[in-house]
Amino acid sequence: MNKFKIIAFLTVITFLLSGCNGKLPGGDARKTPADPAKRIEQNLKDGRGLSLTDLTKPKGGVFDFASSNGLWRASLDVIDFMPLSSVNYSGGIIITDWYSENSSQNESIKISIRFMTNEIRADALNIKVFNRKCSDNLLKCKITETEGVLVTELKKEILKRAALYKKQDKEKKK
Repeated sequence: MNKFKIIAFLTVITFLLSGCNGKLPGGDARKTPADPAKRIEQNLKDGRGLSLTDLTKPKGGVFDFASSNGLWRASLDVIDFMPLSSVNYSGGIIITDWYSENSSQNESIKISIRFMTNEIRADALNIKVFNRKCSDNLLKCKITETEGVLVTELKKEILKRAALYKKQDKEKKK
């Protein structure tokens, strides 16, 4: 019975050691500065380390509902007349389908709204508007990105509604 235990122990050790690539865990002393202040600086550059704020953060992701995000709600309200092609709350993007105001399909627009932050501010949104002009029954189309008045007006209207939603939410909490 003792021989069996020894053979089993040696087999387990052999399997454990065969997975090693010869490197021990930890840093290479040749690549790590000896001065503690420089080591701390290097670790911060590499994104390593622990801070007191890390201890207070909840483990796992933060899953806010889309209805609690004023920018998200405002964006959907502003473009609610357009059919949506792709909507991804966790990815922070809304893409509409091609939309034409009149019955002519020769000219249409498509809007892409990307959320850079949840804060209500001018640089929180990246809005792109694309124009599609077609001839020969949608066989030959030219797509161009439009900048200017429409993008500015969309951004302004979304931010205005988002600020209104935030104000309403604060009043509800009181």
